[in-house]
Parts: sequence; structure tokens; C-alpha cells
Amino acid sequence: MPTNKRESLIFTVIMCFCMVLFMSLYNVMRVHGWRLNLGIVAEAWVGFPPAYIVAMLLDVFVASRFAKWFAFRFLVTPGKSSPRAITLAISTMMVFPMVLFMSLYGAIEAFTHVGVPAAIPGMWLANIPFNFVAALPWNLLVAGPFSRWLFRRAFPVGTVLEEPAAA
Repeated sequence: MPTNKRESLIFTVIMCFCMVLFMSLYNVMRVHGWRLNLGIVAEAWVGFPPAYIVAMLLDVFVASRFAKWFAFRFLVTPGKSSPRAITLAISTMMVFPMVLFMSLYGAIEAFTHVGVPAAIPGMWLANIPFNFVAALPWNLLVAGPFSRWLFRRAFPVGTVLEEPAAA
């Protein structure tokens, strides 16, 4: 896990990339009858950049704050709980706000194709269970472990300083 704010931001960039890429592909496949072909991949990739920006902003300003607050208030105790328990608690709690907000983002984005504003609340509520069922295991079993592995391979402990080194 990251040990300072710079590491946390770098880790967030990696983790968000893994989650948004998978969830974009998942949602485009779901809309198109679970088919996977180059057209589906292209559609997911085109929608990826704005979704990634929205997810990064939500992660940094909303979800991570909520996840840490909830995890440390109700699930784990710093100093007493194992690092693995803390990681699992925070990772699990990140999924809840991200699914809620990104499902709303998806419904608003779909509105641009459908053109019926009254459909947004229904699409949003319908997307939440589908996205939660995919996001939680992907986060805990694939994206999280892969992102932590990649992060520590690229940035061994102590290589990302809290403050820039004096010149």
C-alpha cells in the first residue's frame, strides 16, 4: 500500500486505469448482449478517457475519503488490524461510492445516445447491481492485487519521497 500522498496518487492512477478499463468493457459488452469483438473494444476505448477523468476525480475527492473514514471507523483499527485487513477493508469500501457515482455517470452518458432525460434515474438504478457484482470481485481479486504488484515493482518502498529532494 502507498505510504505517502505522492505514492497514493500514483497508485490511484494505476488502480483507476485497471478498474475503469474493465468496467467500460464490461458495460459496453452488457449493452450489446455480452458479445466481444473489436467494435465492442473500440467503443469501450473511446468512452474510456472521459470515464477515467471522472473516476479519478471521484476517487481522489469522494470515494477514498469515504472508504478510509468508514473502514477505520467501523471495520479495522490502525496498529491492531493486519495490513491485509486494512487493505481489504478500504478496497471493499471504495467500491460502494464508485459504483453509485460511476453508474450515474454511465446513465448520463447513455442519455446522450438515448436522448430521454426521464430515463436517467431508471438506467442509473438498473446499472447499480450489475456494476456492483462486477466491480467488487474485479477490485478485490484482479485489479487491486495487480495494481499493488505493478506499483511496488515500479516504485519500491522508499523510492517515492513525500517532498521533492532539494537540488
